[in-house]
Amino acid sequence: MQGLLQDIKNKEYKQCYLLYGEEAYLRLQYKDKLKEALVSPEDTMNYHYFEGKAADTGRIIDLAETMPFFADRRVIILENTGWLQKGGDTMADYLENICQTAYIIFVESQVDKRTKLYKAVKKNGRVSEFKQQDEATLKKWILSMLSKEGKKITGQAMEFLLERVGTDMAYIKTEVEKLLCYSMKKEEITREDIDTVCTKRVQNQIFEMIAAIGEKQQKKALRLYYDLLTLKEPPMRILALIGRQFNLLLQVKELEKKGYATAVMAEKTGLHGFVVGKYKNQAKRFKTGELKQALEDCVQADEDVKNGKINDRMSVEILICKYSTITEQK
Repeated sequence: MQGLLQDIKNKEYKQCYLLYGEEAYLRLQYKDKLKEALVSPEDTMNYHYFEGKAADTGRIIDLAETMPFFADRRVIILENTGWLQKGGDTMADYLENICQTAYIIFVESQVDKRTKLYKAVKKNGRVSEFKQQDEATLKKWILSMLSKEGKKITGQAMEFLLERVGTDMAYIKTEVEKLLCYSMKKEEITREDIDTVCTKRVQNQIFEMIAAIGEKQQKKALRLYYDLLTLKEPPMRILALIGRQFNLLLQVKELEKKGYATAVMAEKTGLHGFVVGKYKNQAKRFKTGELKQALEDCVQADEDVKNGKINDRMSVEILICKYSTITEQK
C-alpha cells in the first residue's frame, strides 16, 4: 500500500498494478485514487473498464495497443475477472511486452500467487494487498471521522461500536454516518446512541444466538432465529454461520487449553483481539465434545436439506432446540 501511495505522490507509475485483498473498502478506495492519478475524470476516450469473467482478453489487448487520443496514457481497469486464479496466461504474456502508453489495473478480492499472471504483474508492475485492518487502525480511523465533525467517544463506547458493527470498513463508515446524523446536536457519542442507531450484523446476532444456546435459553435462541428469518436471511446461510461460530468456539477452547495468549489466539483464529475474550467466555459454556458434535450436526443438517430429507427452516430449528435443551444431570 505504501509503494502505491509513493507512486501517486511522485507521479512515477508502473504500467500494471494488482490491488487485492479481503478489505473491499480500501481496495476500491485505492482503485479510485490510482485511476484519478492516471487519467482525468473528463477523459472518457482513454479510460476503459471491464468487469467479470466475460472480459475479452483480445479486445483488451487491442485497446492497450491503441495509441491514446491526445493524452499520455490509456488506462484499463479489469475488476473481478478471476484471471488471477486461473485463465490469465494470455494477459500474462502480454505484460512482458506491454505498450509503453498502456496502464492496466487488476482489482480482485482473491488471487492465487502461483498463477502466471500474478508473477507477471509482480515482475513488471506493483502488487498491493489490502488486508482486514487491526483494532488499533480501525479505532484511529473512526476517531478521525468523528473528530472532523467535532464529536467525541469514550474507549468503552468505541469497543461497543466495533462489537456491534464488526470490522468491515464500508459497513463501519455507513454506521458512523448514521450516528453523526442522529447525534447532530450532541458533542459525545454514547453507548446508548450506538444501541439505538447501529444495526447489528448477522454475525453478531448469531453470536447472541449461540450464547443463548449455551445458557440453555431456548426461547431466546429461537426468537433470535425467527428474527433473522423475518429479516429475510436464508436458513442455509444461518446454518453456515452457526457452523462457523461453533468452529471458532472449538478453536478458541483448544488454544486456551494449550495456554496461548490472546494475541496469538486472535492471529490463529482470524478474530480481532477485542472479541477473543467474549469467545473465551462463551466457549466455557460448552464441552469440547459437544462443540465437535455440533459441527458434525451442522454438516449433517446441510446434507439432509440438500438431499431433500428435511426443509431448510426446520433443520436449523431442530439444531437450535437440540443444543439449547436442558438435560438432566445423572
